[in-house]
Amino acid sequence: MKKLISTLQNIFKIEELRSKILFTIGLLLIYRLGSYVVLPGVDPIILEKITPASDDTGLLGLINTFAGGAFGRASIFALGIMPYISASIVVQLLGMALPEFQKMQKEGESGRNKLNQYTRFLTILITAVQGIAFVINLKAQSLEAIVPRVGDSVALTFYISSVFCLLAGTMLVMWLGEKITDKGIGNGTSLIIMVGIIARLPQALVSEITSRLSINGGGLIPFLIEMVVWLGVIAFTILLVQGVRRIPMQVARQIIGTKQVTTPNGARQYLPLKVNSAGVMPIIFAQAIMFIPATLLSFLPQSNTTNLLASAFGNYTSWGYNLLLAFLIIVFTYFYTSLAVNSAQMAEDMKRNGSFVPGIKPGEPTAEHIDDVLSKITLPGALGLAIVAILPIFAILLGVNSQFAQFFGGTSLLIIVGVVLDTLQQIESHLLMSKYDGLMKSGQIKGRNASVVAS
Repeated sequence: MKKLISTLQNIFKIEELRSKILFTIGLLLIYRLGSYVVLPGVDPIILEKITPASDDTGLLGLINTFAGGAFGRASIFALGIMPYISASIVVQLLGMALPEFQKMQKEGESGRNKLNQYTRFLTILITAVQGIAFVINLKAQSLEAIVPRVGDSVALTFYISSVFCLLAGTMLVMWLGEKITDKGIGNGTSLIIMVGIIARLPQALVSEITSRLSINGGGLIPFLIEMVVWLGVIAFTILLVQGVRRIPMQVARQIIGTKQVTTPNGARQYLPLKVNSAGVMPIIFAQAIMFIPATLLSFLPQSNTTNLLASAFGNYTSWGYNLLLAFLIIVFTYFYTSLAVNSAQMAEDMKRNGSFVPGIKPGEPTAEHIDDVLSKITLPGALGLAIVAILPIFAILLGVNSQFAQFFGGTSLLIIVGVVLDTLQQIESHLLMSKYDGLMKSGQIKGRNASVVAS
């Protein structure tokens, strides 16, 4: 406890760090307040009464989780930061497929500015399409909560004003994320998603405690066992996020200041390859694929065959569903890792900088060696990711409340753990640069983006 108080004092002694933290907290509070501002023309009281609690296992439930509940409240921030993330992924994929975008990626600051502009324009387009779909869905699900109606139809002004409000809300959230990244602490986009997810944790925890302390809930002992298991799952997730396979490499030239110096004996360093280079994206892709069959089947006439298929794809607690989900996660992990890690570019950069892997020729042999190591470590990473993804389903089967079960794994826990580690790493860097002790007594906190470590 004394160490914690001393660390907090050191954090607030550093003026720059203190300003960054307070600035970040202020913008995150603006985001949370905005998530409760309902679209003009929507009665929030009626909406809350006629709209059932969101199903966190469905596609809309997943969007609502990332939006911190704003989607279910029909807030101006209902779409949240997701359109911006979708646009960023599209631009990233274009950078791997089109030479024009690859050229911009290599142009330094000017190229990044152009890509950011393309991302913003694409965000506006995606938000407009999703905004129209959101309003149509709102009308279909809860027409009684919408005030401006002409007869039995919703007024055109409501559609137009709602889409513009959603567009403005998403652009404001995007701006908040960029400002946090530039002047705050941590990655703004990731922090906004994490805050939206973690805002639901207190309510889920209270709901779980209430259910356990009820007559048929089992009492306090099962709840304490859940907490121990939950801490174990968090520890496993941290290992999955931080797991690194270090490839030793010899550096013949080092950059000191603005000069490149040749070292006679070379300096040994390591090239870190993440066990889980794909992050949380394979789970999101796999869940999206699993939602498609159930959605399409809902439009077909009911029959024994459609009912059987709908039960197979819609029953989130069945073995078949979870095995297929785990298989898709493993496949998408390999796919996204191949896109995220460019072994040929890494080998070319090493060759240009005068670095090499001992016993491996520079150039194409080095790229093949990196690919070989990456393929070996991706399998345990993919299996670990699949296990984390399906843990919430097993928690529900074991009697855990569905609201609290989502924090036993899946996208929610992976995002929370990854963002917290990255933010703590930045805080610790500021402490060490100011000659204070780090956040840990031994060692340093490593985020998802570990740098090359010298021996």
